[in-house]
Amino acid sequence: MTVLDTAIDPRTPAFLESRGVALERLARLEAALDQARAGGGEKAVTRHHARGKLLPRERVEMLLDQDSPFLELSPAAAWGTEFPAGAGVVTGVGVVEGVECVIIATDPTVDRNALDPYPLEKIRRAARIASANRLPLVNLVESAGDAAAGGPRRAGGLARDLSRLSAERVPTVCVVFGPVSGDDAYLPQLSDYTIMVRGHAKMITIHPQPVNGSANGPKVRSAPTVPAGVTGPADQFAEDERDGLRLARQCFRRLNWRKRGPLPRVFPPVPPKYDAEELLSLTPLDDPREILARILDGSDFDEFKPAHGPALVAGWGELHGYPVGVLAGTGAPHGKAEGQKAVHLIQLANATDTPLLFLAVRFGPAEIEALTRSTVPHLALDSGRAGDPRFVFSWPADEPSGGDDDGVIDPRDTRTVLGLCLSATHSAVVEGAGHVGVFRPGKVDQ
Repeated sequence: MTVLDTAIDPRTPAFLESRGVALERLARLEAALDQARAGGGEKAVTRHHARGKLLPRERVEMLLDQDSPFLELSPAAAWGTEFPAGAGVVTGVGVVEGVECVIIATDPTVDRNALDPYPLEKIRRAARIASANRLPLVNLVESAGDAAAGGPRRAGGLARDLSRLSAERVPTVCVVFGPVSGDDAYLPQLSDYTIMVRGHAKMITIHPQPVNGSANGPKVRSAPTVPAGVTGPADQFAEDERDGLRLARQCFRRLNWRKRGPLPRVFPPVPPKYDAEELLSLTPLDDPREILARILDGSDFDEFKPAHGPALVAGWGELHGYPVGVLAGTGAPHGKAEGQKAVHLIQLANATDTPLLFLAVRFGPAEIEALTRSTVPHLALDSGRAGDPRFVFSWPADEPSGGDDDGVIDPRDTRTVLGLCLSATHSAVVEGAGHVGVFRPGKVDQ
């Protein structure tokens, strides 16, 4: 056991300056989150509530087990773009009747723009997370008032993502609270259990009409037309929204769902020796050992090949009781030694069924080849999507960004967020590949 010793003096000018910069960035992030939570604006929200209807986050809160955490994904999606912050969709990982699941809740107060790619991307990402981690999926669906006129459906990829869940025998539950159309219509159509709120829910399907043309030429179709509202099929009808959420919870109670991955090795986990508040003074390009000392259990990190490839920090630890292998960048460029070190650790993680955590690291060709063959869960923080991580997060940066990840998080929440992700990944089997990469441990200088 190697306990990291990386104490920081919080009174130093450098610490105070770094903390101040971090707090300014977090204030901008909070402003973006406020925009997302505001939905379609005060007028639209007031009108929605006046109809006796709930907002998406209110629906999610009523669905979840009391006092259980909810890890919202990409809450500020589209931030800094011409489209609404949050993309008019709430997605995340939560617990319903003791079952970890992915939740998708569309926001009917946010008008959809047919050119806005973020809502569909966000929904598809949530469906892929459900598939990769064997997490049941809940869809809480209601389209915006003018969704039917929002343009052609573009969700062929979403249909494949949802169909994959069915093929993998991962349950999907859908509650329809009002009219659904366009891309949203795939959510109830491809769910195992469909609950519709009586008097409000209906499916509006789009049927392209053929246009006369040459018999030998390609068939051309006109702009979609929408017939009068057609009520879709339902397995159960709910009397109101709260009853619909009750019936969804009832579905989960009867799933007989079990996690297939191992439980945490240590419970309750040992907290880090150092205060998470100190993460505000650090950046992903600082010595990663200082960050690891504030997120790993007991600040315990066994470094792997410490004298070999110093631009990459690698090693082993535990996070909320789950064992993890760590690959962390130092900001320095990687050479052959760093590549060998990374591939070796990826091989060992797969040999021992140990998830991998990437921290501010950029991989070269050899590492990427090894990662493509790695089958243990990958989690990434400020590391991009190399290796197809199950979850990808970043810390706040200078410029607003909707992010090509699952969310910008407060550095102080890093340990909690990663712990929730590790628990979610263990809903599936955690099993490494038999052979990863091209590097063979042998006569390598240590």
